[in-house]
Amino acid sequence: MNLRDLVYGLYARRVEGRLDHAQVPKHIGVILDGNRRWAKASGGTAAQGHKAGADKISEFLGWCDETDVEVVTLWMLSTDNFDRPEDELVPLLGIIEDTVRELASDGRWRVHHVGTLDILPSRTQSVIKEAEQATHDRDGILVNVAVGYGGRQEIADAVRSLLLEHATKGTSFEELAEIVDVEHISEHLYTRGQPDPDLVIRTSGEQRLSGFMLWQSAHSEYYFCEVFWPAFRKVDFLRALRDYAARGRRYGA
Repeated sequence: MNLRDLVYGLYARRVEGRLDHAQVPKHIGVILDGNRRWAKASGGTAAQGHKAGADKISEFLGWCDETDVEVVTLWMLSTDNFDRPEDELVPLLGIIEDTVRELASDGRWRVHHVGTLDILPSRTQSVIKEAEQATHDRDGILVNVAVGYGGRQEIADAVRSLLLEHATKGTSFEELAEIVDVEHISEHLYTRGQPDPDLVIRTSGEQRLSGFMLWQSAHSEYYFCEVFWPAFRKVDFLRALRDYAARGRRYGA
């Protein structure tokens, strides 16, 4: 261990020792950004960057487990990412499949997919479905894997699901217009039944949500971190929790 690592380790333990677990967010959303830029800076390929980012996930979930986080949503692939060149997208999907399998085989996490399953290749769909089924009864952290996810698409899908549900009940459009409210739509989101994210972390220095959990993050706190996702350290995670705990949440007021 070099001197820098030793200093960071000591600092991380100091921050962790002062962390009030009663003020830890119960649901953390993470925009895993900067894999390609990390690879470019390291002289590697995009696939190597995505693999390094995938390898960080297990470590990150371990930190969440230590600090009593209950739900984690990981944005791994957006609907916009399907515009990437095939020679990058195909390896990325393979890395995501391997990651989902590893999450399921770990034994600690409960895997749930958020996103539009139908736009994914059949193999990717099968891997995700098998992971959900295999981990359904576990008590550990609920890990939402956002693959093929877009915030606007989620809201559109929720409204479509709501309309179809009431169509089968024979509800007229006039009747539905009278009764529909925020809670009705929330019941049809990909994360229905889950608490909304208390904290959203985005790595790589970008300060925007890019459509991540548009509906659920209305009252979330945001933490933007300069470091690329593959280089995200425990001390960065603890700083995010410390920053969150220091804020006076006003829920939009």
